Amino acid sequence: MQFKNSSKQRNVQGLRSFRDTLPKNIKKIINKKGHIYSETLNNWKHIVGEDLFKICYPKSFKNSNRFGVSTLMIMVKRGHEVDVEYSKKEILNNMNSFFGHLVVEKLKFISFDSDKKETSNDTNIKNNVTIKKYQNKINDIKNDKIKSSLIKLIEAFNQK
Repeated sequence: MQFKNSSKQRNVQGLRSFRDTLPKNIKKIINKKGHIYSETLNNWKHIVGEDLFKICYPKSFKNSNRFGVSTLMIMVKRGHEVDVEYSKKEILNNMNSFFGHLVVEKLKFISFDSDKKETSNDTNIKNNVTIKKYQNKINDIKNDKIKSSLIKLIEAFNQK
């Protein structure tokens, strides 16, 4: 890795911080997109309030470029779209005041069903195929503890 002779680089013996080991290009990407989205996720309850927190969450963030404006995509439970639409200006103001500058210019809403239960035969068939696919490989394992823990992992995964 290349080091610059500037005050930003730390010349400390021993372990370096994770931030110093990342290449410059990745640092720029994280600072542009990842930071805003991760901070939005961490502070979503504070930004939108308790009522809206229960019915919506941020899905993705698209940073502004020369073709478009910065957009935050928000997933909204079906039936609550009107409530979130009326709070659109408040969410924009809270987001921009939270970061201290104009971060989000546009909000885009996507509705989803929160009560949707997948009980179709297709999902059951997929689960059985997965179990059969890996069952032979699990049976070939000689260590009983590893074998039983893998079987428990598959069962726990299929319950979700």
